[in-house]
Amino acid sequence: MRKPRFWSWLLLFTTSGTLLCCAIPIALVSLGLGATVATMVSSAPWIITLSQYKSSMFLLSGVLVGLSAWSVYRPGRSCPLDPELAAACQRADAWNRRFIWIAGSMWAAGFLAAYGLPLLS
Repeated sequence: MRKPRFWSWLLLFTTSGTLLCCAIPIALVSLGLGATVATMVSSAPWIITLSQYKSSMFLLSGVLVGLSAWSVYRPGRSCPLDPELAAACQRADAWNRRFIWIAGSMWAAGFLAAYGLPLLS
């Protein structure tokens, strides 16, 4: 079984970071839960730092999601011929595809909350 790669963890961190810095606070304030956001920021002040670099966070995480999607869906990928290795490869490939869709959905939700919702108000 292969260990998770550095890029997978970086992708998870950046897409989660976009939710923490931008999507969750904006959604909570939109729902009238500003006191919850104030408590969250006082408990985790690093959220402010993330939100100051919102554009860079979204750009970096969007590029990482795109590169990850390309590496999973690129043409010419194949699994080994050995049946045992091929089964492990196919399982890993299925998990990679799920992970890309989850990360892409998290990124899209964060992007809409950070840049789409403020336009509506």
